[in-house]
Amino acid sequence: MVGEEANRNQLSFDEFFNQATGHIPYPFQRRFGCSEDLPELIDIPTGLGKTDMVVLGWLWRRRFSRNDGIRHKTPRRLVYCLPMRTLVEQTGDKAKKWLENLGILAESPGDDRDLDGWCKSHGFAGKRISVTILMGGESKDEWDHYPERDSVIIGTQDMLLSRALNRGYGMSRYRWPVHFGLLNNDCLWLMDEVQLMGRGLATTAQLQAFRNRLGTIDSLPTNSIWMSATLQHEWLATVDFDPETNLSHTLALSPEERSEENIKTRIEAVKFIKKSKADSTDPKALAENVLDKHRPSSRTLVVLNTVGRAVALHRAISRKKPDAELVLVHSRFRPPDRTRVVSNLLKDPDQNGTIIISTQVVEAGVDVSARVMFTEIAPWSSLVQRFGRCNRSGKYSDAEVYWIDIPTEKSGSALPYTEDELDRARQILQSLEGQSVGPSKLPKIQQEFKHVQVIRLKDMLELFDTTPDLAGNDVDISRFIRETSDTDVQVFWRDLSDQGPNGEEPEPGPHRSELCSVPVGEIRDLIIKGTRAWAWDSLDGRWISASSDSIYPGRTILLDSSEGHYTEAEGWNIASKLRVPTIATERKDSIDDTYSSNEMAAGGWMSISEHTDLVSQEMALMLDTLMLDHQDRGRLLDSARWHDAGKAHRSFQAMIKKDELDKFTNPPAAKAPREAWLGRVPAHPILDDERRKYFRHELASGIAALLNGNDDLTAYLAAAHHGKVRLSIRSMPGEFRPPNDNIRFARGVWDGDTIPETDLGGGVVMPATTIDMSFMELGISSSGPSWLSRTLALRDRPNLGPFRLAFFEALMKAADERASGGGA
Repeated sequence: MVGEEANRNQLSFDEFFNQATGHIPYPFQRRFGCSEDLPELIDIPTGLGKTDMVVLGWLWRRRFSRNDGIRHKTPRRLVYCLPMRTLVEQTGDKAKKWLENLGILAESPGDDRDLDGWCKSHGFAGKRISVTILMGGESKDEWDHYPERDSVIIGTQDMLLSRALNRGYGMSRYRWPVHFGLLNNDCLWLMDEVQLMGRGLATTAQLQAFRNRLGTIDSLPTNSIWMSATLQHEWLATVDFDPETNLSHTLALSPEERSEENIKTRIEAVKFIKKSKADSTDPKALAENVLDKHRPSSRTLVVLNTVGRAVALHRAISRKKPDAELVLVHSRFRPPDRTRVVSNLLKDPDQNGTIIISTQVVEAGVDVSARVMFTEIAPWSSLVQRFGRCNRSGKYSDAEVYWIDIPTEKSGSALPYTEDELDRARQILQSLEGQSVGPSKLPKIQQEFKHVQVIRLKDMLELFDTTPDLAGNDVDISRFIRETSDTDVQVFWRDLSDQGPNGEEPEPGPHRSELCSVPVGEIRDLIIKGTRAWAWDSLDGRWISASSDSIYPGRTILLDSSEGHYTEAEGWNIASKLRVPTIATERKDSIDDTYSSNEMAAGGWMSISEHTDLVSQEMALMLDTLMLDHQDRGRLLDSARWHDAGKAHRSFQAMIKKDELDKFTNPPAAKAPREAWLGRVPAHPILDDERRKYFRHELASGIAALLNGNDDLTAYLAAAHHGKVRLSIRSMPGEFRPPNDNIRFARGVWDGDTIPETDLGGGVVMPATTIDMSFMELGISSSGPSWLSRTLALRDRPNLGPFRLAFFEALMKAADERASGGGA
C-alpha cells in the first residue's frame, strides 16, 4: 500500500479526469471532486458536464483523493436518480466508459480481477467498481450480494424511491428489505433534473430527514445532493426537511468561470425563439411546419408532452416520406428497441439530417443538440431544459426554437401539467418573442413548487413491515413517487396457448429486455374490455389470471403476444392488433419466488454445519471491510450461525427424496442437487409425506435461536434472511393444519415440533429443541414478550431503528446467497 499511497499523492485530479473523459475538467468539476465538503445543491447550466462531474467526482473522492478524511467519509455507493426511464442507460453507458478508461470497471459486482490499464500503471489496487442499471424491472447482476464493495447504481425515481421506501417496483417482495437497507445506508444520492421529479422530490427530502432523525450505520452515513439548472431552495422545504438548516453549500458557476471561453460559448449560445404556426390540435399541419423548418445535415428536435401526440406526429411526418431520418423516442419501449432508438437519436446526421420526435424524456441526461427545435408549451423549468437541447455547444449562429401552443379548452389537454402552469409559461414565451433563449439570456423566474402527498414518519415506520394485509394487499406508495395518477406496471409478451400459462410456465421468467413500462390505467382498461393478462402469485409460485383490481404500480404483467398492443417502431400502442414479436431469453430475471432455488446446491450436497461455516466466513469478510461496531459484528455472526438451524426440522428434510437423502453421509442436509428435490408440495397431505405447505425453515431457526438463549436481534436476523418471516408470525390460508385444533401453527411450523440436536458449525451445537409457538400470540406468554412486540421494539430502538436493522438484514441475505452460489 506504500506505493499506492505515493502514487495517490502525486496524482492530480486533472490527470485522472482527462484519462476518463479525454478532456481537462472545468473548474467547477474540479471543485466538486476536490473540496473538503460536498455541496447539497448543484446549480449549473445544461450541457456543461454535470454527469461527468458527479460520477468522476465521487470516484475521485472515494478511491483516489490524497485526503484520507475525504476518502473515508465518501459513501461506497453512488445512487444516481433520474426522473425519466428511457435514457437512464445513456448515463450508465457513460459511467461504464469512464471506469473502463481508468481500468477499474467490473464486469459484474463480484468481479475479482485485478485492476488494469491506467490504474495498474499508476500502482493502484483494490476491488473493481460495477455499474448497475435499475430501470423497468429488477436488475439481476447481484449488486446487493456485495454491500461492502464500491458501486454505481443508476436508475429512475420509480425504481430507486420505491426501493428506498421498502416497496421496490419490479422485484420480488421478499427482497424489498435488502434494497431498503442498502439504499438508506452508505450511499451518496444524486437527484438529477429535480424540476421533473414531481412528488418524488418531496420524498427525497423526507427520506434524508428520516435518515438524519432515525439514524443510519454510524460509520456509513447517507447524503443527498439535488441538481438542476433551475433549482430553487424553497422546492426542498417539507414538513421534516428545512433547507435553512440542512443546506449549507450550493455549487454554481463563479463569474470567472462564466467568462472562460469554452463555458462562455455554451451559455451564450444563440437560439432565437418564435411561435409555431401550427398548434397541438393538428398533427398534419404541425408535420408540414416541422418539415419546412428542418435543415439538411442537422438535427430537428420536436418535444411533445404526451406519448399519444408524439406517435400521432410521427405518423403524420412518416406519411410524407421525408428524406431525413425519422426517430421516435418515448418512455414506452422495450430495452432492445429503446437502445436502437437512442442509437439513432445520438448518431451524427447524414446529409439529409435527422428529425427526432420525442416526449419529455430528452429533458434529463440526454446529450443531444439540435439546430432547430419545436417544443410544446410546458412549465417554465421544463422549457429551460428543452432549450438546452438546442445548439448545445454554440455551434450555430442561426439556431431556432419554435414553441407550440396547446389550446386548453378541452378538458385534460394540458396534462400531464396544469392549465395554470401552461398559462404562466405562455406569458413568459410571448414576452421573449424573437429573442435568444441561451442559458445566459433566460430570465430568472421564481416558480412555486407545491408538495402534496408528502410521506410522514408514521408512514415510513409502517412501511418497514412488508407483510401484506389479510386481503393480500400492500400499502400503495405510488402517491409518494410520481405526480400522475397513472403510474406504471411492467408488461412482457410470450407466445401462449389458448389456456394461457401453465403454473410456473412460461420458463424462463421475464427478462429485463422484455419489459415495457405501461400506465396502470391502460392495462386495467384492457382487462375490463376482455384482454387476457396474468400476474405472478409469489405465495404459490405460479402465474394466475389478473383482474383489473389486482393491477397496481410496479407489478409485472404477462400478455399473450397474439393480443398485440406493441410494435417495435412505435413501442407501446394500445390500439395495435399486430402480434408482438417476442424476445428470446435464457435465464430468469426478476421473478423467482419458488421455495427451493436457494437450497439447490450447484456443488452438490452440503450439511447444515458446512453451509453455515461458509455463510459465517462470508459474513466475516464483509464485516472486516465495513468495520462495524464490535457489538453489531457479534450479533451478525451469531445470526449467521443460527440462520439455518430450522433446516434440521423433519419437514424440511422431507422435501428431499428419501432415497437421495439416504445417500448423504452427513445429515441433516442444508443443500442438495436439483434432481434430489421432490418439488411442489401437494395440495393435500400424502400418507407418510411430512412435507408441509408453506413451511419456512427460517421461522423455526428464529424461534430455536430464542429458545437457546440468543437475543432478539440475533433471532430476528436468523428468521428474516429470506424476507418471508419478519415482523409478524401469521398462519397462511390453505396451509396444513395440525391434527389437534388446539395446537398453534404458522408457516408449516407447529407448536411442539422437535428439532433434533444439530451441529451448526464453528463449535456450536444446537441441543434438541421443542418449538414453542406461543411467540405468535399477542402480549406476554410463558415464553416472554410476543414475536411482534420484540421485532417492533427492535425497529423503534434508538440505537438501531429501521434503516440499520434492514442493513443488517441485507448483510445476512448477502452472506447466505454468496455461500449458496447466488441463489434467490
